[in-house]
Amino acid sequence: MNNSHPGEFILLGFSDRPWMELPLFAVLLITYPMAMVGNVAIILVSRLDARLHSPMYFFLTNLSFLDMCYITSIVPQMLFNLGSARKTISYIGCVVQLYFFHLMGGTECLILAIMSFDRYVAICKPLHYTLIMNPRVCILLVSTVWLTGLTFAISEATATLQLPLCGLNKLDHLMCEIPVLIKAACGEKAANELMLSVVCIFILAVPLCLILASYACIGHAVFKVKSSEGRRKAFGTCSSHLIVVFLFYGPAISMYIQPPSSISRDQPKFMALFYGVVTPALNPFIYTLRNKDVKGALADLVRGVFTSK
Repeated sequence: MNNSHPGEFILLGFSDRPWMELPLFAVLLITYPMAMVGNVAIILVSRLDARLHSPMYFFLTNLSFLDMCYITSIVPQMLFNLGSARKTISYIGCVVQLYFFHLMGGTECLILAIMSFDRYVAICKPLHYTLIMNPRVCILLVSTVWLTGLTFAISEATATLQLPLCGLNKLDHLMCEIPVLIKAACGEKAANELMLSVVCIFILAVPLCLILASYACIGHAVFKVKSSEGRRKAFGTCSSHLIVVFLFYGPAISMYIQPPSSISRDQPKFMALFYGVVTPALNPFIYTLRNKDVKGALADLVRGVFTSK
């Protein structure tokens, strides 16, 4: 461990606005269990209901598991700090959070792109769907996505942790995050900023472009469908995914594409709350409320539980 690294960090969070801490604590206390229950429910119905044994729900199950890990990597520590006067995180805890949070974030960027590709094949090439999206291909895609997310987290977090902090032990944030640590570091950090921007182009911008291209093709194909019921079903399936994409990618791009030195003081706090808490909590409800198959499977699961009792 570098001597310039402190034993612990003080996370300032909203200490300059203490009136925000209690409402934020209450919101997180409600949001976290809600997100966990919602994502567990999607995983259960996707595994237990035979109607949902398809590539789309295989990817959705992975997304739900990701969201559970993603929100767990930051919210318990936020709740502890917001609910106590001691707003610290150990250096080892910060390192673990840094790797874990960025592993989940990087993987989610890519799995959303895989899900849009799945919808593209299902709508634009329906006759070849089962051939293209066979179980072996789906497992290979998900494995590649997880491996890429792991590579991103290890490379970026490790490079960031090499930066000297010159005795600094205060971070103006709610958690440990790469752009904030780069901004807080002393000495030459232009190479880290450039590396982060370049890597995030491949992790954020390229997948987003692929998603938009997929949905452009989907839109073109859907408008050719003569049946209004067919168009409505296609738009219903895709709109849920598009909502999730914009909720996640919007804040993430505004945070990671620009150089850390140009980030405003409060931007990391609100952006992290949005893509690290709000999006994982809303995802299960977005997919459930706009999907008849998932709603039907959930209703059957609940009915089965009460019937057995």
